[in-house]
Amino acid sequence: MSEHARVEKAIALFKEGFSCSQAVLAAYSKQFGLEQETALKVSSGFGGGMKIAGTCGSLTGGLMVIGLKHGHSEAEDKEAEKKLDALIKDYTARFKARTSALTCRELMDCDINTEEGIRIANEMDLFSVVCPKAVRAAAEILEEILF
Repeated sequence: MSEHARVEKAIALFKEGFSCSQAVLAAYSKQFGLEQETALKVSSGFGGGMKIAGTCGSLTGGLMVIGLKHGHSEAEDKEAEKKLDALIKDYTARFKARTSALTCRELMDCDINTEEGIRIANEMDLFSVVCPKAVRAAAEILEEILF
């Protein structure tokens, strides 16, 4: 799958109704040996900033993709851990530079963990305006640093 296709798949999955974290992880999952259904399930609790307006799910979905490619499965593999740490710091810095924030609360300028915040987000159509941009940024940055 090409760079453009993976980015567009992430956007399409989000538009289908999956959360931002699900969209990002699932767009890349098969490439790294993870079935899409499993990717959708494992990332389902990370959308909406882990359901508490915390760290953006697009960002956490991307971190899971980085882990699939560069994560370590042996505790003593400190070299792999060091490489992963550097990639995560780079990815997070690029995401913040591109989106201006790391949390849903900051990206949307309201707290979607509250009824008032959800009301504001819906009235301002933030889930259709802000979130797709975050999904796109997350996927494009993955393309830059992984491929």
